[in-house]
Amino acid sequence: MKIKRIMSEVKLVIADLEVELNGALRSSPTLCALIENADGAPPSVVPLNTPDGRPIFMKLENAIPQ
Repeated sequence: MKIKRIMSEVKLVIADLEVELNGALRSSPTLCALIENADGAPPSVVPLNTPDGRPIFMKLENAIPQ
């Protein structure tokens, strides 16, 4: 395994996310990556685990708009 690059503009945060599961609204603290955007847009929040706590890969396609 090798490190390709270090993304220093990424912060780890815990966000209280709200999600609809089986027709019910639920919220849970979720580990997320907060990524600053270079174009002046608000930062992107990318969840790092599912609402039930399972880890997932960080993908920018999963970003939640603020």
